[in-house]
Amino acid sequence: MINRFTLAGLLAVLAVVGLGALAVLAAGGGGTTSARPSDRAADTGAPPPADPAPSASAAPKGAAATKATPPAQKTKDLAKAVKLAGCTLKHEPNEGVEHADREFSAADYQVNPPTSGTHAPTWAEDGIYGPGTTPPLGTLVHTLEHGRIDIQYRPGTPAKTITQLTGLYDELDSGYHLLLFENTTEMPFAVAATAWDQLLGCQKVNDRVFDAIRAFTATYIDQGPEVVP
Repeated sequence: MINRFTLAGLLAVLAVVGLGALAVLAAGGGGTTSARPSDRAADTGAPPPADPAPSASAAPKGAAATKATPPAQKTKDLAKAVKLAGCTLKHEPNEGVEHADREFSAADYQVNPPTSGTHAPTWAEDGIYGPGTTPPLGTLVHTLEHGRIDIQYRPGTPAKTITQLTGLYDELDSGYHLLLFENTTEMPFAVAATAWDQLLGCQKVNDRVFDAIRAFTATYIDQGPEVVP
């Protein structure tokens, strides 16, 4: 005869077994399906999606860059933006498109910073270059031939201005055909932007300078004699 203590023990064991079975059914559906989130590589044999490439401003060449929001745009007209910023805009004489495998300096050009002329056979990549990592001048002039806009600032520029220019770079179509770097030619401007045969020079930095750079870029990007993707 089973006494009440033995009966109670048997009921407790049956309860534990029953709970375990319910847990297996809930988690695995009897072993026919998996509750694990779908893994595309496992389900289809296709590789998982690649991580998106970082923007130039997120991974500058040679130094970390911090993005900052530049002043909001107030005018898109180039002439008006240049005047309000107190900058100068010049169409410079063309100095040629020849290539030469040597080092170049500001003395090789009639304009500072240069907007055309003999330059290196290779060119600098689009992107943001931290202070002290500016590419050789000859490679920068070559970028202009390929329709790029070179945005540059004087050595010793305050960190706030550099971060605002970094934010502007990212704003301008995520840096499409743009370079941002520290000028190495002792230019007479605080900030400048160059395109092929075109120069925007700003003696001082103010909130309106960013509109001038925006309008200059919109007007002259991809206007070089040889556009390269």
